[in-house]
Amino acid sequence: MDAPAAEVTLSGDDVRRMTLRAQGFLGATSWHRSPAGVTAMLRRVGAVQLDTISVLARSHELVPYARLGPVSRQAIEQAYWHASRPAAFEYWAHAACVLPLGQWPYFAFRRRAFWARGVRWHQVTPETCEKVLARLRAEGPLTATQLGGAKGGGPWWDWSDVKIAVEWLLDTGEVICVRRTGWRRVYDLPERVLPDELLGAEPSDAECLAHLAGVTARALGVVAQADLTEYHRLNVTYAPLLADAALAAGLTPVAIEGPSGVTPGWADPAALAEEAAGRRGRHRVTLLSPFDSLIWDRKRTRQMFGFTHAIEAYVPKPKRVHGYYAMPLLAGGRLAGRADPARDGTTLVARQVSLDRASAAEPMAQALREAASWVGCDDVRLERVEPAPWAPRLAAALAELS
Repeated sequence: MDAPAAEVTLSGDDVRRMTLRAQGFLGATSWHRSPAGVTAMLRRVGAVQLDTISVLARSHELVPYARLGPVSRQAIEQAYWHASRPAAFEYWAHAACVLPLGQWPYFAFRRRAFWARGVRWHQVTPETCEKVLARLRAEGPLTATQLGGAKGGGPWWDWSDVKIAVEWLLDTGEVICVRRTGWRRVYDLPERVLPDELLGAEPSDAECLAHLAGVTARALGVVAQADLTEYHRLNVTYAPLLADAALAAGLTPVAIEGPSGVTPGWADPAALAEEAAGRRGRHRVTLLSPFDSLIWDRKRTRQMFGFTHAIEAYVPKPKRVHGYYAMPLLAGGRLAGRADPARDGTTLVARQVSLDRASAAEPMAQALREAASWVGCDDVRLERVEPAPWAPRLAAALAELS
């Protein structure tokens, strides 16, 4: 069905503030630098993307750091992958993500879609799947290595039959991952991990989409249909169902003003009430993971911040503009530059810093110093600053914070 008439019209600044507040970058939150604080953050943003690249830290660590400040890595690991009281699981959302455990039932639509398709990227043999399940039943949680090896003996992307089978079982929900060890997934059976109320739930596709529409709106504050699609990477099959899903989730119809006109959208009622109350609060100054949920939708990032975000780790070095792992600088509610970090012993090396305005030098210095301290570095070294005339100002700001 079509969305009902908008109840409120929101400007671009309204949307930006609502999103920053929803994501935990504006105003006070109750998220402490503890496993409980990380878990609360995860519930609010709905999904934290996983990625293998580790520069200062891996992306799933950078996301809580950006919001909570220098939270310990042990607290992050405990929140995501608690050894005995799991609060999260891994599954396909925006990409491979850590998700709150309570969302397990609402990815039933995707598990059913995998079953219906019958294949992932590789052919899966039923015999190997049954052998994997038999091992897990008999021996308890196991990694792919313990199951028989993740590699097939060829190039790095060549999976073994066991790895193919266990990942297919993860896709279809016969296996679950609630823990990692040494960055390796530990596979288990859902019936050993999930409470009965989650294990026995089997919501319809419409119920799943309504729940995820609510998750997305709470995570972003206000959404257009494109945001409802992108946040959990819903394919075109679900697009006609999203207006109904938003209504079922209790979202408020809004009109979103933008450079190209007005777009219909939906707001989280709580976020709308906070914005109407005029609450502003303090802005967080921080470097963001390139995979942070605030900026993982490039089109929304351009519209909201006037900032073109690209992940250049997968781009050949001669073609990179801002660096291998350029981390956007969030300051004053704006994206004001980038830094491409590395480590040299106990020195954080900013291989390239790009500032969008001269006044971004001081917040960039603050963000670099805090990040350095968080990862155990006691110094910051600048290698290249663009534009070059602003380099002395950034160097002076760093010196003042030393």
